[in-house]
Amino acid sequence: MKHIYAYENTSDYEKYQSTIERFSEDLFAYQQELQENFQLRDLPKGIVWTTSELATTTFSTIPIPAFTNKDLIYFSPDEDDWRKLFINQLEGKKHPEIEDFYLTMPDVHIFTILAHELTHHLDLFPDEFDEERRDSIWFEEGMCEYLPRRIILSDFEFDRFAHIEAELIKMFKDKYGRHSLDEFGQASYKGSLTSIMFDYWRSFHAIKYLVEERANHNVYQVFEEYHRWYEEGRKQPLTAFLGIEDLFR
Repeated sequence: MKHIYAYENTSDYEKYQSTIERFSEDLFAYQQELQENFQLRDLPKGIVWTTSELATTTFSTIPIPAFTNKDLIYFSPDEDDWRKLFINQLEGKKHPEIEDFYLTMPDVHIFTILAHELTHHLDLFPDEFDEERRDSIWFEEGMCEYLPRRIILSDFEFDRFAHIEAELIKMFKDKYGRHSLDEFGQASYKGSLTSIMFDYWRSFHAIKYLVEERANHNVYQVFEEYHRWYEEGRKQPLTAFLGIEDLFR
């Protein structure tokens, strides 16, 4: 993968240089794990390292400074901006435990967001992930949340992250949880930051449930079920096929 630096001045690059170098090394190690065990065969052409502002106003209008557009990953390594984004998810609600978690969490949590983008390139996903579809995008997004966290984080860090996002689901269930997880699609990104993230939280927890409770920690078994649904023609919503349509009710 090529590394492309999209900054308006050299001082911005210099500010993030050490983080970029550290994240690049860690991403290569994660890349090898995916190549050996999860059918990562075709790498993206490159990573565009940029500021949060450029990522969300020039390269995209989505309020999240990490995304993949065709063969390029766009990512802001600004840890302070990520922490502000996580706090903004609360929409002004007070929750000291969640606020403290996001303000003090180690930057490895932010690195898993970059690893999420690379995970989209697995051949285990039969679709192109940027296609418009409404019945299964949650599976891919949830798996791209789950795999980096489970592989990269310690058990304590993983469990803590899962707990925080479970609390966020409870907090915003009445406001944003009235639609099926199968409706998570491109239209979802037209909503607010929290409404977008709400479906990511649910997708992660759906995959966590499928892998760790239904499949006894066998992630490959979950992929096999997904492939069977896909190969049989998607005759019903994926949540119904997997029997989890009531998981968040």
